[in-house]
Amino acid sequence: MASRHPFHASFLHSSILASIPVDRILVAAAAALLGGILNSIAGGGTLLTFPALVAAGLSPLVANATSTVALLPGALSSMLGYRRELRGAQKWTTAITLPSVLGGLFGAWLLLHTPGTTFNHVVPWLILGATVLFVSQRPLLAWVRRHETSHVDDATVTRNGPTTALLGWQAAVGIYGGYFGAGVGILMLAALGFMGFTNLHRMNGLKNWGGFCMNLVAAIAFAASGIVDWPVALTMALAAIAGGYLGSRAAQRLPQASVRTAVGVIGLGSGLWMLFR
Repeated sequence: MASRHPFHASFLHSSILASIPVDRILVAAAAALLGGILNSIAGGGTLLTFPALVAAGLSPLVANATSTVALLPGALSSMLGYRRELRGAQKWTTAITLPSVLGGLFGAWLLLHTPGTTFNHVVPWLILGATVLFVSQRPLLAWVRRHETSHVDDATVTRNGPTTALLGWQAAVGIYGGYFGAGVGILMLAALGFMGFTNLHRMNGLKNWGGFCMNLVAAIAFAASGIVDWPVALTMALAAIAGGYLGSRAAQRLPQASVRTAVGVIGLGSGLWMLFR
């Protein structure tokens, strides 16, 4: 009987279960280490890990799922690092949990039911779009601050809680996060800025919580579907945790402008490589 799953059995055996040479696993681990560092300093780690996995021989679909699972522990540690900033913001964390979870789950479902050829055609544009979003993060947030009209302080915004429009936006961001995910943090930060937040630490805490929720359900869905390459994912997870620790130590020493420029160049190169390969 033919399988209802969009991926053919031979694809699964050849792309997931086949062993990967040790040198390729080491390349993926190095990318995860750098990705963890970048996520701690400036974000954009997926723009390193995803192309590295594709270059290591994984299909784009499997690479996306494996990268999501591999970076989840780093997302958890990053979220815990901002737990102090979330004190008093329970109304926000509670409100954005459901749209983040539902959006992430639906996005993961879309990915699992997208034919491999379709995703292969879409992913270069997702990488290029995420790269543009990443390099424009600071000007975008500056623009948000200039056009923010509520003129209330963070305490008032926190006490009032999120609007229905923001929760709808969070659900839409969650769908994208579950499907691919690069740049979701920037989208959430921009929305929080429009709501009137000025405390970037609290904004990062809320962003990390929402991102963790959508990535968690997406990772569970990918793991249950059987498209995660576990030897690579576990190796990368350890490297990403180490990278997150190193990044938190180096965050105050490295010039973020240089880091952003490097990530932008890598993202642009990766997107063009995926487009023309």
